[in-house]
Amino acid sequence: MQSVIRFSGPKNSEPPDYDAYRLSAAEAVYCLLQGVGILILFSYIFYRSALVFFLMLPALLPFLMYRRRSYVKKRKEELTLQFKEMMHAVIAGLQAGYSIENAFLHAYEDMRLLYGADSMIAEELLHINRKLRNNRNLEDVLEDLAERAHIQDIRDFAEVFHIAKRSGGDLPGILKNTADLISDKIEVRREIMIQVSAKKMEQTIMDFVPFGIILYIDATTPGFFDSLYHNPVGVALMSALMVVYLAAYLLSEKILDIEF
Repeated sequence: MQSVIRFSGPKNSEPPDYDAYRLSAAEAVYCLLQGVGILILFSYIFYRSALVFFLMLPALLPFLMYRRRSYVKKRKEELTLQFKEMMHAVIAGLQAGYSIENAFLHAYEDMRLLYGADSMIAEELLHINRKLRNNRNLEDVLEDLAERAHIQDIRDFAEVFHIAKRSGGDLPGILKNTADLISDKIEVRREIMIQVSAKKMEQTIMDFVPFGIILYIDATTPGFFDSLYHNPVGVALMSALMVVYLAAYLLSEKILDIEF
């Protein structure tokens, strides 16, 4: 006889859209400090002017947007890995004889133990439980998760589940094959990202090498760069160099930003 897990999910909170992430206070302060530090470095290296620092302060807004996108990408990568484990937990429940709805409910306990009750996938399973108790179709709930997550792997699983649930057949077998394929895809992506992470570290080092060279020469040979500052020709030259540097940085980011 199948057992049914009963636990209270979130009552008033709405499930999140993972593309609509808002920085926490600590994250916002950290990013602002990062941005201010970069502006101080740029205003000193390229202009040696406090006035330029204040003129560049509006650049903090696009910098915060850029950092927010990096947090969004990181959260979605974590959710993808957690969703992979959830798929296998659901399939294990099906193979143990649970109905598909109860398999999802029992997967909550596994995810809570594996990632914690505050993890994204545990909270999503709470939302699933709440909607199932409100007589929502499981396939609709999964499709809603796929729409909010904006992750292709979750969308693929939701589509296969919808087709398999409506057409009948060997649902556990279909879901297991689908989960295995998605898991293999995720693992390949992780291996690629591990390889790319070494290149990203090299890129980070190279980003700071020009500044390190200038600061070293400036410290060992005071006045060496004085002719490049506080005159029209020097300002124009350093502005052009800053544009070239930023273009090279953005190009390297684009090359290493692998989309799947």
